[in-house]
Order: sequence, then structure tokens, then C-alpha cells
Amino acid sequence: MSQTKKALPILFAIMFLVMVGFGIIIPVLPFYAEEIGASPTELGLLMAVYSLMQLLFAPIWGKVSDRIGRKPVIIIGIAGLSLSFFLMGASSTLGMLFAARFIGGILSAANMPTVMAYVADITTEEDRGKGMGVIGAATGLGFVFGPAMGGVFSKISLSMPFFIAGFSSLLTLLLVWFLLKESLTEEAKQSQNKQGASLKQALGGSYSILYFLQLFISLSLSGLEATFAYFGAQKAGLGTVELGYIFMIMGVASAFVQGGLVGRMTKRFGEGAVIQIGIVISAIGFGLILLVDDFATAAIFLTIFGIGNGVIRPSVSALLTKASTAGHGSATGFLSSFDSLGRIIGPPLGGWLFSITIGLPYISGILLSGVAFVLYRLYTIQSRKAALAFDN
Repeated sequence: MSQTKKALPILFAIMFLVMVGFGIIIPVLPFYAEEIGASPTELGLLMAVYSLMQLLFAPIWGKVSDRIGRKPVIIIGIAGLSLSFFLMGASSTLGMLFAARFIGGILSAANMPTVMAYVADITTEEDRGKGMGVIGAATGLGFVFGPAMGGVFSKISLSMPFFIAGFSSLLTLLLVWFLLKESLTEEAKQSQNKQGASLKQALGGSYSILYFLQLFISLSLSGLEATFAYFGAQKAGLGTVELGYIFMIMGVASAFVQGGLVGRMTKRFGEGAVIQIGIVISAIGFGLILLVDDFATAAIFLTIFGIGNGVIRPSVSALLTKASTAGHGSATGFLSSFDSLGRIIGPPLGGWLFSITIGLPYISGILLSGVAFVLYRLYTIQSRKAALAFDN
């Protein structure tokens, strides 16, 4: 318990700084790439290559962390992130920019699954949801403050946010190096090295349904993120400043719920109930978004969606690390991979649906939420069957 109390604030700071660094470059990268000579298609590829590398390498890093420990893998991930930021800041050609995104995607894929595995190592099953919620809150807050800082520093020069992000990552690296202790015991490492975790083992069992649940949640969220700026402009005449405030309000509310309520809710009702509540609230949020007609309704309805969506990932992470027999790192690595897959497919799918009719991405969000709800019910049925078979 004492290790948990000491480590969780450090992990919160680590993920907050990582996401601040990541968020700083978001409002700047399109203009920076355009200045170097990227076309809109090349910009899309520049964004996609990062997510693709995360998709491919998150499970690998998760498995590596099960074998050699969490701390060295987190160090590799943050060092890689820092390197990629400095390379982007120094890029003078499109090729250099692609190389930086490629390297950053491969190495930074180590961060999220390994931090979540660390939380699973140091928390009891009862407190797992709280720990995952704290990480979710740090991620959300970092993503709120990062873009705002990026906008400020871009006024100095377009390359400045990349160097600031690089230094932010170096600060995070020092925090890990000096303050974070290894969470995986030598016995646990040896056990993982002996057993290993095959792809079949990692994706087998009823809990594998949870990966697909997260995929549909990620699909719906990224589709909204890719289209809401256009939707808000057409429906309510919202500009970039108003949209920035709306996403900030949504992010802060979501982070508050993840950091303060997820732990209490999962302890009282269980992760399954919280996942289902989150999915229902998300679906209601999607429906309300269709009714947006001014700044206030946009802020309120998007925040309702954000609160619902925000409680799902920590609860899925907690449930998965309890159920999986493949090692915490392997389980969280595959979860990150499915999340990345949703973020790759979601934006172009949302854009295509928006081009048909502007409300379609949010109607599809309701349908995707429905699929996720059905998947969770299927998971509970399969889990009960497996438990009965084991007892007999």
C-alpha cells in the first residue's frame, strides 16, 4: 500500500508530462509540415505513421516489460519520445520529419502499456480501477494543457514547441530515473521468462472481447474528434477559440471524473457496471451533440459525452489486468494496440460519414456504443461459462 501511495503521484506526473509534450505539437504540426512542403495527403500520412507504429509495437513493449521490468521500458519510451521531438524541431525536409515520427511512434509505444502494467503491479484488485483512473486523469489533463502551450510557443517560431516538448520529455526521463522504483519483482520476471505469452494466450479467453470493446469505443471517439470542429462551425458558428475552450472543458471534466470517481465507483459497483454506465452516457452524449446550436449546448453536451467516455478505458484496463493470464504488460500492450487501431480507422471513417451528412458520425457513434455494450454483455456470458466449466 505504501508503494502505491508513493508511486501513483510519480506515475501521474510522468503521464501528465508525456501527454503535455505530445499535445504541444498538435496545433503546430500541420503548419510546420506545410512550411517544409507537405501536401494535405502527406500530412495525413505523417499523422498515420505514428499511430501505425504504436499499433504494431505497443504489444511488443508490453511483453518486453513483463520480462525485463517496467522501469527500463518506460525509460526507453520517454527517451525515444524526447529524441523524436528534437528531430522534428531540427527537420528541414519532409523525409526527416517522417523519420522522426517513425522513431517516435516505435519507441513511445512503450509508455502507456508499461505505465498501466506498473499500476496493475502495485495495486490490489480492489484498488485497480482507482489506479487506472489516476493515469487516465493525467493523460487527459496533459492533453488539455499541451495544445494550449503549443499555441503560445508557436508564436516564437513553429519549431519552438518541438524543442519545448523535447525538454519536457527529458524532465520526465529524470523523474523516472531518480524517483521511480521497479514494480516487477525478480520472481515475477523469471516466471514471465519461463512461461512467455504467446499471441494465442494473450488474445485467448473471454477477456479478449474487451479488446474489441475498446476498439469500438476508440473508433467512435476519434471519429468525433476528427469532425466536431466542422460540425460545430456549421451548426453553431463556433470558431477555433470557442472550440479550444469546449475541448478544454470536456478534458478537465473527464480528467476529474477519472481521477476522483472511477476508483470509488469500481470499488462499490465493480468495473463491469462502470463500463456499462460509461457506454450508455457516451451514447446519450452522441445523441445530444446532434442538438448543438450554440457555445453553451456544445460545451455541456460534449462534456456529458467526455465524462461517459472517460470512465470506460480505466475500467477496461483494470478488468483486463485482473482477467488476463498473459502478464500485465502483454494485456495492456494489446489494449493500447486496439486503441491505436481505432484511432487510425476512426478519423477517415468519421470524415467520410460527415461528407454524407454532418450528423452521421454521431449517429454512428450511438451505434458503435451499442455494439460495445453488446460486446460487454457477451463477455459476461462467456466469463460465467468459463467459470462454470472450471468449477466442474
